[in-house]
Amino acid sequence: MAVGRFRLDMDLEFSFTDEEGAQAQGTAVAAGTEVVISLDGLGAFNGGGMPSLEEVRTFAGVLALQGLSICIEGPDGRIISLGDVKAPASQRLITRSPHIRLGKLGAMAPLVKLGRKQSGGFSLLPPTTPFPVMPTVQRKIVRRTTTTHHTRGSGRPRLIFVQDSATWNGQVPREVTLDRESIRIGSGNDMDVQLAGLEQFHAEIVHNEADEYVLVPHGTVSGSVSGPDDSVLRTGARLQMGQWCLAYFREEFADHGRPFGGRSGGELAFQRTQHDPRTGTTERDGSQGVY
Repeated sequence: MAVGRFRLDMDLEFSFTDEEGAQAQGTAVAAGTEVVISLDGLGAFNGGGMPSLEEVRTFAGVLALQGLSICIEGPDGRIISLGDVKAPASQRLITRSPHIRLGKLGAMAPLVKLGRKQSGGFSLLPPTTPFPVMPTVQRKIVRRTTTTHHTRGSGRPRLIFVQDSATWNGQVPREVTLDRESIRIGSGNDMDVQLAGLEQFHAEIVHNEADEYVLVPHGTVSGSVSGPDDSVLRTGARLQMGQWCLAYFREEFADHGRPFGGRSGGELAFQRTQHDPRTGTTERDGSQGVY
């Protein structure tokens, strides 16, 4: 238990501007062993003056030895209390100190954001949600990438003719099952899928050694693919060839997708490049193909 050596009595108003031009003003009030500092805003912390968590722990320990405590309040409520305070066990796991008591989450949020922007800055919360604690403690675990793909050629890979409300006749759309190593599309009589209005040999769907279905364009193909390069097909990809629009589908359990099992998607609108250890290829977004 801390032994009180001091009694503080104060009622002050203060205002200051740091070297970066950030301003702050507030009050400091005490009538005993607790000092309450109230700030009208958090602009003073924008200048990079926030201490590190280690410095805060040291300062809080010194205050506790003297039986003193400092409470800092912002516009949205109490931010933090340091020194001779009672910190709950859940917060000690985060701060690693019994002398730091965190305040309201809404009041702390602006400081947490600033602390993460500053190298070595003051951040009392882990980068992600603090609960559960264990998954956020060991952040450098590298887990082996797994896959959900099944046997070669499984998952009923197919092309479905897309019809809009103006052209649909109420019948089940026509399908082309990709049950061969190569399916040729064009207007020629020797094509596997013969479509009027296309070039004699317009495009080809190739089943490669990595169990992927790849579009090889010979004529103009737009939609989910662009340019003259080969493209690995993922479920939902649309191929526009002349007046014909076809969509590629393969059941998820057999679609290698990203990350090497599942479908292309997630990660918001941006998909990071990933290396496939099965084939040695580097895959970008599903619509961009394999390089």
